[in-house]
Amino acid sequence: MSKLVIVESPAKAKNIKGYLGRGYDVVASMGHVRDLPAARLSVEVENNFKPKYAIIKGKENFVNDLKKKADAADYVYLATDPDREGEAISWHLASILGLDLKDANRVTFNEITKTGVKKGMDSPRAIDIDLVNAQQARRILDRLIGYKLSPFVSQKIRRGLSAGRVQSVALRLIVDRENEIRAFNPEEYWSIDAKLTNPPERKSFSAVLVSDPEGNNLKPDKKNVKNKEDSDYILSKLEGAEYVVKSVKKGTRKKSPTPPFITSTLQQEASRRLSFQARRTMRAAQELYEGVDVEGMGTVGLITYMRTDSLRISEEARAAGNKYILDTYGEKYLPSKPRYFRTKGNAQDGHEAIRPSMPGVTPEMVKGSLTSDQYKLYKLIWERFIASLMEACHQETLKVEIDANGYIFNATGYSVKFEGFTALYEEKSDDPTNNSAQAPLPPMKEGDVLKLKSIAGNQHFTQPPARYTEASLTKALEENGVGRPSTYVTITSTILSKEYVKLQGKQFVPTELGEAVTNLLKDKLPNIVNVKYTSKMEDDLDKIDSGDKDYIDMIRLYYEEFEAPLENAKKEMQGVKIKLKEEETDEICDKCGRNMVVKVGRFGKFLACPGYPECKNTKPLVFKTTAKCPECGGDVIEKKTRKGTSFYGCSNYPDCNFMTWDVPSDEVCPECGKSLFKKKGNVLYCPDTEGCGYTVKPSKKK
Repeated sequence: MSKLVIVESPAKAKNIKGYLGRGYDVVASMGHVRDLPAARLSVEVENNFKPKYAIIKGKENFVNDLKKKADAADYVYLATDPDREGEAISWHLASILGLDLKDANRVTFNEITKTGVKKGMDSPRAIDIDLVNAQQARRILDRLIGYKLSPFVSQKIRRGLSAGRVQSVALRLIVDRENEIRAFNPEEYWSIDAKLTNPPERKSFSAVLVSDPEGNNLKPDKKNVKNKEDSDYILSKLEGAEYVVKSVKKGTRKKSPTPPFITSTLQQEASRRLSFQARRTMRAAQELYEGVDVEGMGTVGLITYMRTDSLRISEEARAAGNKYILDTYGEKYLPSKPRYFRTKGNAQDGHEAIRPSMPGVTPEMVKGSLTSDQYKLYKLIWERFIASLMEACHQETLKVEIDANGYIFNATGYSVKFEGFTALYEEKSDDPTNNSAQAPLPPMKEGDVLKLKSIAGNQHFTQPPARYTEASLTKALEENGVGRPSTYVTITSTILSKEYVKLQGKQFVPTELGEAVTNLLKDKLPNIVNVKYTSKMEDDLDKIDSGDKDYIDMIRLYYEEFEAPLENAKKEMQGVKIKLKEEETDEICDKCGRNMVVKVGRFGKFLACPGYPECKNTKPLVFKTTAKCPECGGDVIEKKTRKGTSFYGCSNYPDCNFMTWDVPSDEVCPECGKSLFKKKGNVLYCPDTEGCGYTVKPSKKK
């Protein structure tokens, strides 16, 4: 019998074919094959919101070939990704190929290993229509809101803008945080910090003033020592004081490991530890899941499916991880009872947390077969998973109260009695102060007289809340129940590409345009940017997955709540245009001498004279790179096609016709000194092919 298996990516198709062997033809759909056409609304609002799907442009020939393969096969398996989106792709494929939706032809692979593929093929089921409807509801709502809201925002502010169900809430969080920072008034406060020793110990330790003889709370976080005068007064009272240990409190505490990764926490930790943007993280994770050619093992998927919000792990994986811990660290590093992590109530528990598909395969065993990004991410995922199974870190804590003329100082510290999981891994924090270890204290007992090494008042100011980074924004969206982990990459890339925000280091800073969009929506369509409202919508959409809500009723409810205020806003703002401050440049208008400004037209940004309509001079806006033209030595500048695609050419055009799609780099050729360019696959090359031809490929082993 001939069997056709349809997956989403070519890499996965190749690897699964290797596991299934003869009798199976495995093909890749390359993602969706049918969708709502972008050129029109494609939803019949008056006909129960019926979607009008069409074959995606450019995939017609592929679909025709797929139909022929399906007709020739004895059986067709739909093996798209094991999530809501993958279920919808399988449903579209079944509809296109004329398959019976009741047939048990849907298979899912949590991991692309021989065991994982066999397990999936042994357990076919019918397409889950509830999952499909949950995806459809989101897709249709996003289309209705985006298709009708984006033109309104564009008309009122600037051509080519967009707004949407989740991206507009993300933008509001960034704008609101910026407003908090602007409104913040720093408050001065002081701490009184002492350095002490307990002879004959020579190493000093720190203690901080916490109360005065009257019992007033002087802890720094209470900000009761308000200025230098207060600080100097206290220091004068402490002159010549004897520092005596008043009490010593010992205790123990356990520090438990963090759970294995889900999509959002993987993105956050990869940002903190590896400085990976979410898109880079997910690209490397996709490669690790779909399969990598590992020396001595063949092609194998090294991690489980990377789009998940479940903390569940299989007992087989637990057993394999426990065996590694036992063999490597010993029995005391395994907890007496297995540790289970609770998944959040709104999480989809269809598959496991992100973990190594073969826990016994360490990062060092596969390092030589992976790219730098793949290795770093696999190491992070592997260590996090193994650590989650290990015994807690046991610490002995010490809190010492020290009396000096009735003023009380506190000193705290801890020592590690058993390192447990911290022998392998500890989670990083967004707050760098939380990542620094607390120094242990020397032995002390009540009545010990300590020696003062130094004492000083230190000035502090309260700090405004930090701007969002990609990691902290992802965390905020997740905590507020806005969007889903699989959408966060798209959200951040959209608000950046639309220039609603810019990156300052790793932090998101809203632009004037981003603030104008948010303020317009807050004023006229407050539900669209309301965090709680969007979270409730997300919860309701999740109920479609389980069949608890009808997806048509859900769409109707939220569409009606959106449509009425939008129509009111259109009437109220008829003829109104929000004017943004124009960005002035150093480019001088060669007709009237004014500084030209940046404007946005149908085909993107351009330079225009601010003296319009008296002066109508315009120029193309070009961005100079650091590279030099290999033909004439002129500057290489970035240009845009009418569709917004970047290409690069010589600034001396038309005298020099050099043009390339490849990205110029900051590096120069070691052979001839000309600028190197980067083509697909991150291959650096010298464009002087006649005289040089120098090429360097990225190394897999770092």
